[in-house]
Amino acid sequence: MPLARLLLEGMRGIVKVDAMRALFLCAVLGTALAFPTAERVNVQKGGALPETGEPQQPDVKLKAAEGLDAQAPAAPVDSTSDDPADRLDALFAQLKRERSPEAAEAIAGQIQAAWLESGSATVDLLMLWAATASATSDAGVAFDLLEQAMVLKPDYAEAYNARATANFLLSRYGRSLADIEQTLIREPRHFGALMGLGAILEQLDRKDGAMDAYRRALAVYPAMREAQEALGRLADETSGQSL
Repeated sequence: MPLARLLLEGMRGIVKVDAMRALFLCAVLGTALAFPTAERVNVQKGGALPETGEPQQPDVKLKAAEGLDAQAPAAPVDSTSDDPADRLDALFAQLKRERSPEAAEAIAGQIQAAWLESGSATVDLLMLWAATASATSDAGVAFDLLEQAMVLKPDYAEAYNARATANFLLSRYGRSLADIEQTLIREPRHFGALMGLGAILEQLDRKDGAMDAYRRALAVYPAMREAQEALGRLADETSGQSL
């Protein structure tokens, strides 16, 4: 689905950050996802929206990340239901059973692509423009667009997830934690938000809370290497401190 790919690729290029911020971005924006290189996408000013209540569109361009490997073929979803919620449940069931990191990443990619599809063409465009604004370091525009998406679709978890990332990049940890909480209220299985929670708590030197967040992520996504490594590292650190 092109929109999901554009959103993920656009958000990948936000800024260069330190190791902890890189962990957060990897967790929140896409755990080990890789999509094929896409062509430059021009967001033209003044474009019409398919729904009423048109937001103000930023005059910016999104250049998709280059040099990304193609995504591994995804395992089939064991569900004949046309209900998106049923299909998502089936994907999560597969993710919990899968022990191969590579196969699990493909399933996780399907889940994240499904999360990005809001069901509203207007909200999807707002999210794309917000990613574009973030990629060009226009944080004010990104926040405005995300807030418009939240007004139009208050239960859309990914809008809060994206704002959590934007707040983290500005070192607004309290606001980022609040947005992660809202994300998890709407999607308790959001492994990216749980990894982001762990990364922030680590940044704040709250290691017990960070370990709990990583355990919660692994309960949903057992083969997630980033969560396994983070939990193992913190377990070693806390064990060494107790000696």
